[in-house]
Amino acid sequence: MASILINIITFQIGWFACVLGAAQDLPWLGPLVALPIIFLHLYGAAQPAVALTLIVAVAILGSLFDQTLLTLGWIGFPPNFLPETLLPLWMTALWMLFATTLNLSLRWLQGRILLAILFGFIGGPLAYVAGTKLGAMQLLQPEKLLIALAIGWGTLMPTLLNLAKKLDGFTAKKLQKGIHHV
Repeated sequence: MASILINIITFQIGWFACVLGAAQDLPWLGPLVALPIIFLHLYGAAQPAVALTLIVAVAILGSLFDQTLLTLGWIGFPPNFLPETLLPLWMTALWMLFATTLNLSLRWLQGRILLAILFGFIGGPLAYVAGTKLGAMQLLQPEKLLIALAIGWGTLMPTLLNLAKKLDGFTAKKLQKGIHHV
C-alpha cells in the first residue's frame, strides 16, 4: 500500500513540475524532476528492464498522440528551446511519468475495460484542461480537441493498461508482501 501512495505522490510532483515549469518558462524543470522519479521507480521494480520498456513504449505512443494534436493545430505550447512544431520534452516526460502509474497506482484498472475507457474518456481531457488553466498549453480548437482527447484517451487507457500487464516489471506477489516500490 505504501508503494501505491508513493507512486501517486511522485507522479503528482512530476506532473506539477512539468506543467508549472512549462507555464513559468522553465520547460527543462519537468524532465529534470521526472528523471529521479523514473530512476526511483526502476530501482523498486522486480524487473527494471521490463519496467523501462513499458516507460519507453508509453512515451512513444503518448508523444505520437500529442504530436498529432499539435500538428493538426489543435493544441499549442509556450515557446521553448525546440521548434514550435515539435512536442515539448516536458510532455514526453509526462507520458513517462504516467507509465510509472500503470502497474502500481492504476493497476486496479487492468482487466476492467469499461472503467478504463471511462477513466480515459473523462480523465484525459481533464488533465489537458488543467494544464491549460495553469498556463502550460493552449487549446486552439477546443471543440475538436476535447472530442479527440476523449476518444483518444478512451482508447489509449485500456490499450496502455493491457500493454502494462504484458510489460509488468512489478509483480503482484511482491506488492502484496509490502516491498516498497515507487
